[in-house]
Amino acid sequence: MIDFGFDKLALIGAVALIVIGPERLPKVARTVGHLLGKAQRYVADVKAEVNRSIELEELKKMKGEFEDAARNVGQSVQQEVQAASTAFHESWQSIASHDSGGGAEGAFHEGGHYDPLPPAYRHPQKNWRLKRGATPLWYKQQHGVRRHVQSGAARVARFRPQRRTPP
Repeated sequence: MIDFGFDKLALIGAVALIVIGPERLPKVARTVGHLLGKAQRYVADVKAEVNRSIELEELKKMKGEFEDAARNVGQSVQQEVQAASTAFHESWQSIASHDSGGGAEGAFHEGGHYDPLPPAYRHPQKNWRLKRGATPLWYKQQHGVRRHVQSGAARVARFRPQRRTPP
């Protein structure tokens, strides 16, 4: 940009005062200020647009690199899974060749395919005491839930009228 020092600005102001005159100089200076402000805003907008386009290009390039890296990782994982799968099938086939051909655990078929028998049904053994034990004590007291087991005879003895012994 053009470098204006104080001495050059003073010379330009003096010439403008002589040429334009003192009456119209403030209006012209205001108009020049507005035009310079618009020019600076326009230059700033152009700079911002160029920076955005450069950043967009960088982001597109980075996106391509990440996609390539992800594709490479996916291929390597798929190769490892295939290698592990073939090793697993080979070990099952070697076990199938050593096995006598089925038993209580399951059965091997001609292609080395193993079908395990489903596990026997087992009752879940739900413990209702645990569920009741999780209820807070204040709730049980408020709602009259019995907390201790009593036999029938103990319950009758509890509510039987007491005998008075003569003195």
